[in-house]
Amino acid sequence: MSDPTAEFVPEPRPRMDLLRFATAGSVDDGKSTLIGRLLLDSKSIFEDQLEAVEATSASKGYDYTDLALLTDGLRSEREQGITIDVAYRYFATPNRKFIIADTPGHVQYTRNMVTGASTADLGLVLVDARQGLTEQSRRHAVILSLLRVPHLVLAVNKMDLVDFDQATFDRIRADFTSFVTKLNVPDLEVIPISALSGDNVVTRSDHMSWYSGPTLMHHLEHIHVASDRDLVDVRFPVQYVVRPKSDEHHDYRGYGGMVAGGVMKPGDEVVVLPSGMTSKIAGIDLFDKDVAEAYPPMSVTVRLEDDVDVSRGDMIARVKNAPVPSQDIDAMICWMTNEPLCQGQKLAIKHTTRTGRALVKTVQYRLDVNTLHRDQDTAQLGLNEIGRVQLRTTVPLLCDPYSQNRTTGSFILINEATGVTVGAGMIN
Repeated sequence: MSDPTAEFVPEPRPRMDLLRFATAGSVDDGKSTLIGRLLLDSKSIFEDQLEAVEATSASKGYDYTDLALLTDGLRSEREQGITIDVAYRYFATPNRKFIIADTPGHVQYTRNMVTGASTADLGLVLVDARQGLTEQSRRHAVILSLLRVPHLVLAVNKMDLVDFDQATFDRIRADFTSFVTKLNVPDLEVIPISALSGDNVVTRSDHMSWYSGPTLMHHLEHIHVASDRDLVDVRFPVQYVVRPKSDEHHDYRGYGGMVAGGVMKPGDEVVVLPSGMTSKIAGIDLFDKDVAEAYPPMSVTVRLEDDVDVSRGDMIARVKNAPVPSQDIDAMICWMTNEPLCQGQKLAIKHTTRTGRALVKTVQYRLDVNTLHRDQDTAQLGLNEIGRVQLRTTVPLLCDPYSQNRTTGSFILINEATGVTVGAGMIN
């Protein structure tokens, strides 16, 4: 018989994994409305928020609740009924936690879409069932492919406005499937939905008995993303040297940062780059406890057995599997400012935790993201344009191809005079 006076110790809750996904699509395809529907039907908004949205919808004369108001926060967004900036929303279900990046559809806000999708595990492209695939739909699929977003969902929205017609859905699915065969899209799911009425968003629709696939929420909850991260090549960019110098931790010396790749364990032999000094991992600390291993995207403090000179910007890797330092970089650049990127230009560069300066050696071509045509007769990139560029850096970058590791394969370019981020790069 159990002791009724014994202290109750709750079982530890299982760790919930996180899915980051970005929405994209043409203007008025219903991206913000879809996110509002996901938040509402998953019980992730407060009553006062819903009441405020209902009141605003009524004041505008709508005969329905405009769920897009849950995400379109800027005054200009609400006035025009469009998304301009990237809106981040957070919610959770019993199975998974989510971070949504609601990205704009206009071509002039391509840089905002690149920012929102750069860390996404999944890209959600919406199309209007009445319009079918548009130039913007194709452009967003190309950008998601360039950013190596591993999973893609095409949501055919506003099916209620085409009387839930299967032939319309099948035609759009066939067109999109044919288009993405030209791109690097390893996983594609096509789902017919109505964001306004909630069909196939969280609950299965009674109007589309011909569709046997998953609802959008079911797909988001169950898609496997853990294996998308590089768990082979150990990459640990050092962000901070931890030296408490307190009585309790007088001789403590650790190196803090976020694991960018691979699995790190105590006892592993590692090399510190760019110095090339080797040591072994003495321990890995997470807050106030030791952990048996660290993997992406954990933020930890690593202790080494030897007193090796390690500072911010260095990288810890495996001895026999380390990145090759390089000062000559070939990369795809998304240019984010009005002043064009030109040959001979000098900029600051930030790669993981390492900073330096970069010289633009050549602009090889500009990519037409609508047709995939490479324009080699250009010497510069304008606002929101994407192209391939050769850079020469003042410090060696400890990088990998972007296709191998999205963290160590990416960087940003900064205007040294203003401190403004002017470009984002993906290393080839």
